[in-house]
Amino acid sequence: MNKKAITFVVLLFAIHGIFAQNWHTDFVRAKQIATENEHAIVLVFQGSDWCAPCIKLDREVWSTAAYQALAKDHFVMLKADFPRKKKNALSKEQQAQNNELAEKYNPKGFFPYVVVLTNTGVVLGSTGYEKTTPEKYFNKLKAFEK
Repeated sequence: MNKKAITFVVLLFAIHGIFAQNWHTDFVRAKQIATENEHAIVLVFQGSDWCAPCIKLDREVWSTAAYQALAKDHFVMLKADFPRKKKNALSKEQQAQNNELAEKYNPKGFFPYVVVLTNTGVVLGSTGYEKTTPEKYFNKLKAFEK
């Protein structure tokens, strides 16, 4: 590879690293980080390999640079995934934790289901998939804190 190609690849990975959503999967750790940074927690219940609205929400909001830039200094993002395909199966420990989260915060089993929590796990508000901009979705989540 020539120097320009190497520079381009390095830059591409650096940009991806800046905007990559920092998803957490451990609720205890998410609460610790939220407490340390005085952030709310956004808990997302999703079926990453079967739920079409979940996949749309990821593509249209969570994965966008606009949402990630807004959320990175405001929310701790916590994912509770419920994949159905065997190849995407979670560890038994992770599945057990996600099941506990669902029992407490999503007993009706909605997907996608987005719950905004305090750093101690108190529910501030909830929503689901909406066809909107990343900025408007961020503002809706932020409004639950008031």
